[in-house]
Amino acid sequence: MLRIVVITVSDRAYRGEYQDLSGPEIKNLIENSEVEAVVSLIVVPDEAPEIRKAITVNIGADYIITTGGTGISPRDITPQVTREICEIELPGISEMLRQESYKETKYAVLSRGYSGLKENTIIVNFPGSLKAVKLCTRLIVPILEHGIEMLGGGKHG
Repeated sequence: MLRIVVITVSDRAYRGEYQDLSGPEIKNLIENSEVEAVVSLIVVPDEAPEIRKAITVNIGADYIITTGGTGISPRDITPQVTREICEIELPGISEMLRQESYKETKYAVLSRGYSGLKENTIIVNFPGSLKAVKLCTRLIVPILEHGIEMLGGGKHG
């Protein structure tokens, strides 16, 4: 059973001005997939200390998936914070998410999502839009279990 933490990074959702739809959608899609997982949800503002804390206190989960804060606006800092925390970059995940997302919208090239490893936790940044998280979740579900098997010393696919 995988343990997955989904962190929504959104000032408006954190303040209650906007209902977080992306985090619950990721949870729903994973829980209704073939992957056996327990998925927890957290909402934090676009503030480095809050993002850092939400990620670091959940190191030990199999996956941390963030949603939001991956664009190019001044408040979009999720990738920088994630990069600071991670010990090893996993560029293939982010490259795949951008490449496949580009097929849906040309604006995907502006996403700066980062993926990496901290201890035995895989951290992946998703964009914040509902459309993007649906696609990104669909793309990542098939690799979730294999990623954790590899971390445990399992055979490469």
